[in-house]
Amino acid sequence: MQLHTGRFHTLKQTSLGPGCRTGACPTESNMRSNMWPAVLAAVCVVGACALSHVEEMKSQERLFRSSLGLSGRPRPAGGHQPRRRVPSQLWKMFRGSENIKARESDPCTVSEYGVPGNIIRYVQDQGRLVSGWSSSCQACLEKQLFFNMSVLQPVELLSLAQLEVNFHWNLFTSAELLRGPRALSVSLYKVIRATLRETNPQASRRLLLSQSVRLQPEPSSVTMDLTSLAESWRKPGRNYGLVLELLPLSAGPEELLPFRPGNSLPLEPAFTLPLIQASLVAVSLDPQQCRSRQRRSAVHLPVTPSNVCKARRLYIDFKDVGWQDWIIAPQGYMANYCHGECPFPLSESLNGTNHAILQTLVHSLDPHGTPQPCCVPIRLSPISMLYYDNNDNVVLRHYQDMVVDECGCR
Repeated sequence: MQLHTGRFHTLKQTSLGPGCRTGACPTESNMRSNMWPAVLAAVCVVGACALSHVEEMKSQERLFRSSLGLSGRPRPAGGHQPRRRVPSQLWKMFRGSENIKARESDPCTVSEYGVPGNIIRYVQDQGRLVSGWSSSCQACLEKQLFFNMSVLQPVELLSLAQLEVNFHWNLFTSAELLRGPRALSVSLYKVIRATLRETNPQASRRLLLSQSVRLQPEPSSVTMDLTSLAESWRKPGRNYGLVLELLPLSAGPEELLPFRPGNSLPLEPAFTLPLIQASLVAVSLDPQQCRSRQRRSAVHLPVTPSNVCKARRLYIDFKDVGWQDWIIAPQGYMANYCHGECPFPLSESLNGTNHAILQTLVHSLDPHGTPQPCCVPIRLSPISMLYYDNNDNVVLRHYQDMVVDECGCR
């Protein structure tokens, strides 16, 4: 009989018995066909485990997003519309939250605005521009403003809603500035009801603000506290938005620059229309995330190996879990974790409770019947996160229980 060196052929040779000569032994093709059910079963088990792991990851991500008030994953960058730029004030507040004074400050107060809160949103304007025409003022520029306040969770308490309107002029020379208007008259109205066609829109508006803004090369801004109005917008069917009217003024307030009546601008306007950027700074307080801020500044984890319960280093990179598309900053952070044994007798350094001390004692007497206490976090601290929500608003949130500072036996 010819010898074979392959593993499969060797198996075939050693499995030959007396019955093989009579044709009772399974052929090679039969052996292969008999192996497929087992192989398919193994593949199915592995596939089911992989599917279960993916579903578990999605479930954990949904749980974390829900705690941030996100109904779904925010759209990734690079879509049809570019991402909104992060306001410089939010960057400043985010960086300031990491300094020593911020770590010792009240976690439920936004010191920059002097109001209670641990969530700061820049809610972007979703209104439209009616260029060069206003139904109540033929020489005015009318801009509708709308801010979606449903982005706040019901549990959140609104502390501040501040309107910020920035005007950017495209002026190239100082001579052009001198030839044009000197200022803009700015009027802000709240809309109290829906306006029907062929009705006077003024009947459904109430004046909130009227002031002039000087025309200058640098951007100008108008701010106004709209907290009580924004609170009413949180009720269904109560948000009809705002209307902003701009009236160009020349050297004297009585001299109006001509705009052609209708929906279009003059063929040769006397000045360049400003770029209007409006946002609503909403500061709110989530009481569930409002506890004493014990920052991680004084935490120095040991690097010496040990099997005793203690905090271990763990860095979480948001890119590794696929969240870099909507989390702006930080890109990752030192989260740490607890691991190790709780041996008998428990020392003070293991931060054991009275129950854990007694459980360790009983475990030493009956190791099979009573388990050791568990090594768990006993002190955690928050981090500040800057991210996009489902409406592409930029949000700064102080998020509790993100960093393990200390472990103990429980």
